[in-house]
Amino acid sequence: MPYSRSSLPGLWALWPGPRCKQRRATPPRPALPPSFIATITTNLSSMQAIPRTCFFPVSVMDSIPKPHGGVGFDPTTTQHTARGRMFLIIMISFLLLLGWWLHYMWRAEAALSIPWVPDPESRLFSQRTLLPPIPTSFLDSPDDPYILPLRTKGRDIVDQEGKRFKLSSVNWYGASDELFIPGGLDVQHRSVIAQTIRNLGFNSVRLPYSDEMVMVNPHILPHLLTANPDLVGLRALDIFEKVVEALTEAGIAVIVNNHITSAQWCCGADPCDAGWANDHLPAALCRVRQSEEEWIQHWEVIMERLKDNERVVGVDLRNEVRGVWGTMTWDKWATAAEKAGNRLLKINKDWLVVVGGTESGNDLTQAGRRPVMLDVDDRVVYSAHVYSWSGWGSLEGRYSKRSYPSFVKAMRHNWAYLVEGDIAPVWIGEFGAPDRPGQGDANYWGNLMRYLKSIDADFGYWAINPRKPKNNEREGYSLVEDDWLTPVLDYRMKDMTELMRA
Repeated sequence: MPYSRSSLPGLWALWPGPRCKQRRATPPRPALPPSFIATITTNLSSMQAIPRTCFFPVSVMDSIPKPHGGVGFDPTTTQHTARGRMFLIIMISFLLLLGWWLHYMWRAEAALSIPWVPDPESRLFSQRTLLPPIPTSFLDSPDDPYILPLRTKGRDIVDQEGKRFKLSSVNWYGASDELFIPGGLDVQHRSVIAQTIRNLGFNSVRLPYSDEMVMVNPHILPHLLTANPDLVGLRALDIFEKVVEALTEAGIAVIVNNHITSAQWCCGADPCDAGWANDHLPAALCRVRQSEEEWIQHWEVIMERLKDNERVVGVDLRNEVRGVWGTMTWDKWATAAEKAGNRLLKINKDWLVVVGGTESGNDLTQAGRRPVMLDVDDRVVYSAHVYSWSGWGSLEGRYSKRSYPSFVKAMRHNWAYLVEGDIAPVWIGEFGAPDRPGQGDANYWGNLMRYLKSIDADFGYWAINPRKPKNNEREGYSLVEDDWLTPVLDYRMKDMTELMRA
């Protein structure tokens, strides 16, 4: 049967004529021979012999992207365009979500800084006279004195008759900083400051020093000692010893603390002060360098002077160990602590040896698995530091943001399992809050005090000092006014007075 255009309308459009740049009007054609039909069938299967531009008008073809300079429509281009649009939609959605999250976080952070209004109980406390200290809480208790030396028993620190001595401590800093001496010696005699500490109810003091103080042991400028003229002309180590004597004569127990390598405020991001030794770091990086052996030798220099003072009850081996930006392992620190602790116990076997957690004092999670073991039994006391900014980097955020159940969960995970399980004592050697707190500070403080009271914890508040050594900057965490006599009676002393009596 002969084929005509009318019988094959679809095939007619596929006539393999010359490559065309525009669609032409086609004159009537004769019937198609069978051989041509076979050719068309072959071309349809390969789609190579027929110019694609002949299917569309020139205006349409010009609007279609041509891949790699080719001619005509490419289906992969459409796929790429669709994928590009999808990627753009995803990116816009992500940026919108990120913007919303940043706005939410900004509002949440701003809310933490909103000034806290003291509750009625705190306002009432500030209007009353401070309660007198508890006589039986001090080493020189007149009615029931403690029989020294102290030791550990389960979660408690006890005397030789098994009576608990609860550490209700405060930090008195300065010897670890630029001026090399405890603060306030230009304002009040050291014995007056010791009595102020006792009047506040604290039965023990954590007294920090720097390794640089031991290494340099400078003469102290007279104007820093105007209230202690008998100390003028002495060196830093001599003055440190005199301050310890003033505290112990007032019936206050002393725990000496190696706070930092270089004499400055602790603690920043400086890797040279992140651990007890820094000789593994480049020499040009650290202004003050020391090895592990030198660190222990500095301890021996300090404690040789104090070995006969029985009210010096302990050595806090190192403040806030963290390695280079949080890389310190517990095993490494525990091994170094054992080495230093055993060396110091050879000087005086009666000292308690305080070992702080890693991660800036926050982390004692591995102490249950790998306890610090010393040559003398019942001497290890662990220490944790808890501040409002602690907990950063965790999914639940800093402690200033936490609910009470979340806060307690973190405490139990980090250190409190040792106390609640009656495994070992844990002294909260540093915590604190400002006298003008924001909502976040108040939330952290309320959660911490509630929990410490519930477990009757040993504690050490940071700090008594009203001024920082550098530039005489105001210390917002202080518990006394600039005269080193007048107590700051606010929510902090209210809660700590209750904690002392828990």
